[in-house]
Amino acid sequence: MKAQSDFFKSLSRNMDLLCDFMGNSSDFIVREITIGRISAALFYLDGMTDMQMVQDNVIRPLHGCTASGEITLPVLKNEVLDVGAANIVQSAQEALDQILSGSILLLLDDTDAGLSISLPGWEERSISESKTQPVVRGPQESFTETLRTNTTLVRRRVKDARTRLTTITIGSKTKTDVSVMYIHEVADPDMVQNMISKIKSIQIEGVLESEYLEECVRGEKQLTIFPIFYNSDRPDSISAGIMEGKIAIFIDGSPFVLLAPAVFVDFIQSAEDYYQSFIYSSIIRILRYFSLFICMLAPSIYIALTTFHQDMIPTVLLLSLAAQREGVPFPAFVEAMIMEVIFEILREAGLRMPRTVGQAVSIVGSIVIGQAAVEASIVSAVMVIVVAITAISSFVIPSYTMALPIRLLRFGFMILAAMFGVYGLTVGILLLLVHLNGLHSFGVPYLSPLANYNSQKQRDAILRFPFGTKRASRK
Repeated sequence: MKAQSDFFKSLSRNMDLLCDFMGNSSDFIVREITIGRISAALFYLDGMTDMQMVQDNVIRPLHGCTASGEITLPVLKNEVLDVGAANIVQSAQEALDQILSGSILLLLDDTDAGLSISLPGWEERSISESKTQPVVRGPQESFTETLRTNTTLVRRRVKDARTRLTTITIGSKTKTDVSVMYIHEVADPDMVQNMISKIKSIQIEGVLESEYLEECVRGEKQLTIFPIFYNSDRPDSISAGIMEGKIAIFIDGSPFVLLAPAVFVDFIQSAEDYYQSFIYSSIIRILRYFSLFICMLAPSIYIALTTFHQDMIPTVLLLSLAAQREGVPFPAFVEAMIMEVIFEILREAGLRMPRTVGQAVSIVGSIVIGQAAVEASIVSAVMVIVVAITAISSFVIPSYTMALPIRLLRFGFMILAAMFGVYGLTVGILLLLVHLNGLHSFGVPYLSPLANYNSQKQRDAILRFPFGTKRASRK
């Protein structure tokens, strides 16, 4: 075997070389054929190629080969085979990479090269409705796990000749195709080159989902729990981002596409905001911000008021709270922690259990445990109400990746409230704002356009103005 893994002139030696590389795997198919008077062989992986197309477009034309003159790989490629994507490969390693990607390899005797024919044919999931970002009105399509299907869904919406697509292969074992899509002259060229350079520099064994790439590109310079990439499985959201000058990153095998740069307001907006009246959309956005504050601060405010600042509570309400807490052996902080942890367990259990029973178990479990805890005087009834409102508010946030850090911050604010009351909450909120103000997503301030105030972009930040009063854009 040659050190550079180059092909030999002998077909039998090349067959031994490839079989040795593949370890005689049972799904590695080697089919010997004769083209005219020349011995040849086809190599492919069972289940990775479209066998009907192989039979009709490769094997049948080769058996009936009537090429004039000498039979060579260029002649077969240009005159005999009825395929679109075919290229000549010079080394066994390059050929194996093509086979593992679903191509079929043709080798001729007395030829030290091969012909790679792209005929992928694995089973793939059909385009269906988005389950993570559903909308009542608007497109009902979502991305699949197939890279080319996903890029096509975006190109069908963005019919701009300046749309560019650059594909990079990363992962020493998975060799995953990653495509970077943007609109030339709309996206920042420096940002595009920076993104492509970072992806090319990734050294990792495998990429199985978009989070792998997100962590590698982000690196350790910005240590934060907040996402700096917006991810979505909706083609309309990604198309809107590209039209605004953002960069989309498609990962083969993942139905979630990354969008950069991403700012905080992107995660509070929903695709449906642009498919209904701007008045209703603006009201819903305000409701989402209000729900975000409830999700993050409601338990901690309750703890701070009942522990340190009882004089801020109206007398009638304070007497009611005192009556409910009579007999509860724990302070408000421990009471809140017990209920929050229990609810997080129920939430995760509902997600991991079969969908037919998961939702029912989480709902019934919450009701039963909450009622039992109140009757056993472990927690007060008002605490159950606070935790329930907090949990429901977290589901109002459209982006699941933003809801996760908010849920984590809730526990931090509860600790500050238990230790220092409202003063601890105030300091915690200020530190959070300082942290967010220091974050950047590929050079764009994370709180933009709220911080680094931009009056033009304010028309689509918290409120949504009519399309006629701003540059057309959608999330």
